[in-house]
Amino acid sequence: MDEVIATAVQHALEALGIPEADFEVEHPDALSFGDYACNAAMVTAKKAGKNPRELAEALAASLEGQIEYVERIEVAGPGFLNFYLARDFFTEEIQRACVLGAAWGRNDLRSGEVALVEYTSPNLFKPLHVGNLVGNIIGESITRLYEQSGSDVKRINYPSDIGLTVAKGVWGLQQTKGDPKDILALGEAYRFGNEAYENNEESKAQIEAVNRSLYAKDDEALNALRAQGLATSKAKLDALCAMLGTTFDAVIFESEAGPRGKELVLQHVGEIFQESEGAIVYKGEQDGLHTRVFLNSQGLPTYEAKDLGNFAFKQERYPEWSTSIIVTGNEQTEYFKVEYAAIRKVFAVPPEKVLLHVPTGFLTLTTGKMSSRKGNVLTGESILEELQEESKKRAQESRAQDVDALAKQVAVAALKFQILKHGLGSNIVFDKEKALSFEGDSGPYLQYTHARICSVVGKAEEAGIEASVANAPEIPYETEKLLYRFEEVVTEAALELAPNAVVTYLLQLCGSFNAFYAHESIADASDPYAAYKLVLAKAVGQTLRNGLYILGIEAPKQM
Repeated sequence: MDEVIATAVQHALEALGIPEADFEVEHPDALSFGDYACNAAMVTAKKAGKNPRELAEALAASLEGQIEYVERIEVAGPGFLNFYLARDFFTEEIQRACVLGAAWGRNDLRSGEVALVEYTSPNLFKPLHVGNLVGNIIGESITRLYEQSGSDVKRINYPSDIGLTVAKGVWGLQQTKGDPKDILALGEAYRFGNEAYENNEESKAQIEAVNRSLYAKDDEALNALRAQGLATSKAKLDALCAMLGTTFDAVIFESEAGPRGKELVLQHVGEIFQESEGAIVYKGEQDGLHTRVFLNSQGLPTYEAKDLGNFAFKQERYPEWSTSIIVTGNEQTEYFKVEYAAIRKVFAVPPEKVLLHVPTGFLTLTTGKMSSRKGNVLTGESILEELQEESKKRAQESRAQDVDALAKQVAVAALKFQILKHGLGSNIVFDKEKALSFEGDSGPYLQYTHARICSVVGKAEEAGIEASVANAPEIPYETEKLLYRFEEVVTEAALELAPNAVVTYLLQLCGSFNAFYAHESIADASDPYAAYKLVLAKAVGQTLRNGLYILGIEAPKQM
């Protein structure tokens, strides 16, 4: 609708002799100011040789009755145009939401495109830091935004199973005699190994020797220890991803990518890469960036070379890709500028293909940032278990048939919401009590509103009320004036890669519906508008389900 209004305003300006104008059509801050507002008169008045209000009045007069579904246009303040939509528009939109069902909110922004989204790619051989879950939660939501926009999305996992991190863990296990089948023992071994590496030269040399041996695969005992530890941590990763609702289309291990990346670097020495003090580097200064090492002085591939190999595997598996996204920490932003510059040259990636790094911030508790290197880590598994236990206590009071399943859904919603409500790259302070609240600004609040809608819809149908838009109240409910915006919000979120826009909208919609529910009787068969209210409730429920799906949050029917 905003595009329809913008086109009509542009034509009206042209008719007044103003061919080019850069104006905005957006929702006003308050519903009392209309459904859309336009600043065209404010930004073009000088060019037209008129004062803004005079021009706004001329535009309003020329647009009157010319835009379908616009009931009236008012001039406000110094020259804003406020557009009020007709009752029929809202009636048709809530009906359309119900008819479209799961397709409500979808668009064709990226129809025909293939997007590769790489996320949840931690260092294995240690417990998952809760902050590692941030990448999964953001990555999964972005994949769903792309899917809602018509893209064929391939979810890719790229876990680190080789390198110094793993060597520290393997060496640490040898020293601590820990059980490689125990994820907590792996965490302690890594902490021990990292501390020794940083503070003891002899231990550092031993760990580097272990690292070389693991690459060479020349020590059966070391290889067996590595394999056992990797199996343990990979199983934990898979279980957490399943709980969070993620299933990958492809898993590429760093140990596979390393040799391939080294081969690619060596093939392009002197052309793209240069020798420097025994290492092989990419001189990013030629691109206005900085130099990075791709093969170290020992001839081993660095992360940079491994990412070349990783890209090679992705491109071979999905040659039709149009966008390749990597979701990882914002501290790697400069790294990926250099990496992508090298990738474009090595693989001759055409400019129309998009290489994108999506940054994520740090998740901290009130006690501050956590670090598996120092051992003060809160694992992803432990925080979800804690949230699940707390949710289970509250779920005992619900009418849910499967309390454990509901507790799991609420725990995941609590965590995901607190992460996704922030803009990409923002740091997150996690507050368990706020996260589990059933009152506003939380995932469980959105779930509870959905369950409330399911309950009232059931009661209305039991009362013999049949959903119908045949008899609508003359003045649209506030909730109707928010509901139709869902498609706009999803489109904006997809364009900007902003799941937080969906979060903000759903909170606003739930607040409006709960206020509506507090003042209106939906299951009263004697109410002449009961059938219409039932359609509205169903439309809000559908919108909530679709919006929560984008966030990777389930919508329980009972709570």
